[in-house]
Amino acid sequence: MEIIDKKIVWEGRFLRTLIITYKDSSGSIRKWEAVERVNCDGIVVVVPVTEHKEFLLIRQFRPVLNGFVIEFPAGLNDKGESLVDAARRELIEETGYISDEFVHLTEGPVSSGMSTEILTVFLALNSYAAPDAVKEQYPADESESIEVIKTPLDKIYETLHARGEGGDYIDMKVYGFIELAKKRL
Repeated sequence: MEIIDKKIVWEGRFLRTLIITYKDSSGSIRKWEAVERVNCDGIVVVVPVTEHKEFLLIRQFRPVLNGFVIEFPAGLNDKGESLVDAARRELIEETGYISDEFVHLTEGPVSSGMSTEILTVFLALNSYAAPDAVKEQYPADESESIEVIKTPLDKIYETLHARGEGGDYIDMKVYGFIELAKKRL
């Protein structure tokens, strides 16, 4: 298996599409279509848990799905920014909460058949409401309209089920991240 060539077919502000030419295990030359991020060093997800063992989820409109999605705070890791700094920033911007302790949970591909994205996931322990001065330093992204959902650890699956029954999409990764977080709590 060997990548022979990558050609950019289209590039936008945040994404580009590629045609990847590669040699498979039988020696045949094949082409694959893929998407990759532009102008970032990865994606971070934050699993915030308060001192009272409450998960903080977010609900936001996703134009691609024409609907609301329940997920954990996440975002692009800006070029040159550490992964932990990106996680801290996204937590503040999307929830108004902050944490003094970030624990690396996992990392890996998001959709290995379509995207080059590698997701890095952090657990934000003892998350608490950020002071106003901190929120001013990290304002919410004006293109995002986010609702924060606080739910006790022992009610998380009931909350997700109710939101799904109510018409929201549930990001499938949430379920795995909850289980990883529970092992660390």
